Amino acid sequence: MSILSGKNILLGISGGIAAYKTASLVRLFIKSGAHVKVVMTPSAKDFITPLTLSTLSKHPVYSSFTNEEDDNAVWNNHVDLGLWADLFVIAPATANTLSKMANGVCDNLLLATYLSAKCTVYFAPAMDLDMYKHKSTLNSFKSLEAYGNIMIPAGTGELASGLVGEGRMAEPEDIVTFIEQDILDKLPLRGKKVLITAGPTYEVIDPVRFIGNHSSGKMGFEIAKAVANLGGEVILVSGPTNQKVNHSLIQVVSVTSAQDMYEAVHEYYASVDVAICSAAVADYKPKQVASQKIKKKEAALTLELEKTQDILASLGKSKKHQFLVGFALETNNELENAKDKLKRKNLNLIVLNSLNDKGAGFKGDTNKVTFIDNKNNIDEFQLKSKAEVAKDLINKILKQINA
Repeated sequence: MSILSGKNILLGISGGIAAYKTASLVRLFIKSGAHVKVVMTPSAKDFITPLTLSTLSKHPVYSSFTNEEDDNAVWNNHVDLGLWADLFVIAPATANTLSKMANGVCDNLLLATYLSAKCTVYFAPAMDLDMYKHKSTLNSFKSLEAYGNIMIPAGTGELASGLVGEGRMAEPEDIVTFIEQDILDKLPLRGKKVLITAGPTYEVIDPVRFIGNHSSGKMGFEIAKAVANLGGEVILVSGPTNQKVNHSLIQVVSVTSAQDMYEAVHEYYASVDVAICSAAVADYKPKQVASQKIKKKEAALTLELEKTQDILASLGKSKKHQFLVGFALETNNELENAKDKLKRKNLNLIVLNSLNDKGAGFKGDTNKVTFIDNKNNIDEFQLKSKAEVAKDLINKILKQINA
């Protein structure tokens, strides 16, 4: 999944021959999972039709302040368009449009929307070689960048005039890659590697039976998505679960038993910056595993169990530079038990949740947690979605590691 997934992208198209490339650009944004709306200058319609862009974006295309063909004219609100956008991408950005942007000229809907936008603005210049090199154009570039806009460099190649040189609009694939990379480079977890455990473990009794628990893995998967959305590289070690994730920064390592998880976690632990152990790992496993299905013969069946290796304790014992987070699901003496676990297992932070709290615990989409750090700071939160809890947790970790 692209970092652009779920983002609202407003594409501004000005009147240059490179406008024909915007059909591909819209498709690429949509393919990345973004929502796209298009605003055009009137002259841009000479190069590509609004119908094409509307069909691809699945939204109306805006090019004037009112829908002139409609007898009951509807105001196209440039302020609403600007506020809707998470990103505003102006491509192609002609010399004329760039000059107007740099000088605050506002004579069409695109420019009015630009002046109203609160989001990051990217512009991809497209013009002939001499226009691109002209001092006034270079001044426009400098002014726009000084305002905080981000320039997507033009390419070098054959231009519409027949000249060969700089001024060719970046290719749609390169525009998307540039924006993705720019966003990633600014994210707070960029360059950090995070190990996360999720889900239950299954401890085999015989070929058809196992000891397990009710963990769905939802909490761990939401944490993984929250980390990846902030630029972190995630190794997600998951027990058996129906949860799915598709993100370019998340590597899923599937395991079954506590021993499998122990081995996988220790394979990656030395190389990570943060480890978050949210999996519900079995504390015990059958001492003997039957090679054949156990037949129902007696009125009772006795299983001898032995302890599994304590993954979290082993990570705390071998911790060097890692920021280590554990979870504590409790049913009584919650706070005392969580504090004890935090200390015994050498954690930086523990996330406490209680099965006594309605809406917390396994399977559901919500959780109610309390964060306790190794300086005995306690932050209690109300019931929230697990996605929101994941964001709260990552924000807490960021504050701790950047303190």
